[in-house]
Amino acid sequence: MKFSKNYILFIGILFVFACSKNEQDSDISPSELLLVPSHFPEVEFPEDNPFSDESWELGKMLFFDKALSVNNSISCASCHKTQHAFADNAAFTNGVEDRAGTRNVPTLANVAFHPYFTREGGIPSLEMQILVPIQEHNEFDFNIIEIIERLKNNELYQQLSQQAYGRNLDAFVLVRALANFERTLISANSKYDQFLQNKATLNQAEQQGKQLFFSDSLACASCHSGFDFTNYKFANNGLYQQYEDEGRFRLTNDSTDLATFKISSLRNIELTAPYMHNGSIENLEQVIEHYENGVQTHQNLSNKIGRFTLTASEKSNLIAFLKTLTDHSFIENTMFQNQE
Repeated sequence: MKFSKNYILFIGILFVFACSKNEQDSDISPSELLLVPSHFPEVEFPEDNPFSDESWELGKMLFFDKALSVNNSISCASCHKTQHAFADNAAFTNGVEDRAGTRNVPTLANVAFHPYFTREGGIPSLEMQILVPIQEHNEFDFNIIEIIERLKNNELYQQLSQQAYGRNLDAFVLVRALANFERTLISANSKYDQFLQNKATLNQAEQQGKQLFFSDSLACASCHSGFDFTNYKFANNGLYQQYEDEGRFRLTNDSTDLATFKISSLRNIELTAPYMHNGSIENLEQVIEHYENGVQTHQNLSNKIGRFTLTASEKSNLIAFLKTLTDHSFIENTMFQNQE
């Protein structure tokens, strides 16, 4: 399922409502969340999971429902927080019974466009990915069949399920409704997006930072490329010589994948600290210092990572540019917030 580019004509309407917090929000159809500017691709849906307002509403309710965890203590939103662009501000986020997390929570912004999921890329669809936190011992530690049994008497869930999928709430419906909601988590209205559409200008620091970002000497864009500032590939960035987390190797058992991880998007990077797969770097200044002076030798170190030296002013400018990727309308959109 595709949304026509003709919808772009209404993009101004979308961004106006996304920035506001007034009564107009309740009058917006969820389908309008899928409108994208011309430098974004269209959102596609699987044939067996077409978008509908009812599916989106059901998915949103499930996203904030702690009943999906074994002891009713956490929800998807407990880890993927709206104010942090649906990531978290902790190195690791604990699961049920305060069990320690094992990886830094990634943002859900623009997951509609990802070709695969988890940091080793082993899950081919959003619908399948949803099963991972449900059954993971350190996350929800539950069983989807038992979730359905727990929710079977929720009349609103059953009503929306019938309207969206023509069947009572079951495992098929639950994963698809959640995926439909998550596909609308589109972040496409940062200052940089507005700049690309001639709706905003970058100041001198941001312009100079942009030049540095796209320069051959830094080569940031060789990995963080395209509309989503990631090529979705896997790489080792020299964080350690020896890794506790084996990365993509856990999936492939291929030595060339040892300690490689899916390259993260830089969108809303200002809001998603701490950084790296284990949340070991606290701020953007330290990220730059890592690539400037801290890269460790590793057998799979990306050949795109090279030495460079920046002045204090250049570092400040580069960070200024990265902050233009912050989408305030995305995190402030009340349609993505729990209204209960």
